Amino acid sequence: MGAFFLVFLVSGFLGAIPFGLVITRLLGTEDPRKSGSGNIGATNVLRTSGWKSGVLTLLLDVLKGVAAILFARYVSSRISAPALEPIAALAAVIGHMYSPFTGFRGGKGVATGLGVFALLTPGPTAFAALVFILVVAATRYVSLGSMLAAAAVPLAGAWMSYSTLVCASSALISLLVIWKHQDNIGRMMRGEENRIGRNQG
Repeated sequence: MGAFFLVFLVSGFLGAIPFGLVITRLLGTEDPRKSGSGNIGATNVLRTSGWKSGVLTLLLDVLKGVAAILFARYVSSRISAPALEPIAALAAVIGHMYSPFTGFRGGKGVATGLGVFALLTPGPTAFAALVFILVVAATRYVSLGSMLAAAAVPLAGAWMSYSTLVCASSALISLLVIWKHQDNIGRMMRGEENRIGRNQG
């Protein structure tokens, strides 16, 4: 039981590192919490601070998800507990969304979710990436592509016969990602959501 708590805490800590703030401060660009959507994730950092800050935030947010799964794999190799990886995945995404370093206001979990899914469910993640590309190409809504891609992971995981625990963890992460996009859903319904290639303020 101690290993589960260790993996959950370490993975949650990794997920909670607010790279959006770290990068913008290091590069002397705008605090993402003070403009745009107010989100510290890569999309808002890209919008408010430029491509360099946005790309670095994206990469580091993905990597902290990868690091959480790799840590869980290391612990699992020591005690033969394969169930640790889904726990690490969920903890990393929750840590990113509700980071104690930012007053429990974090990102929407898309990049960190990509990092954990890439190792936890590589097949479904590849399918979800295709869904994301097709949806964004058709609608120019990054938020819609992100939500549908997140929803695709547990569905594809079940179809590809991943374990019940992995599918359950993926489903919870996907629901959290969609939940964090409530504002985007509202803006889309009102026709106010930003599209790629169009600045709507």
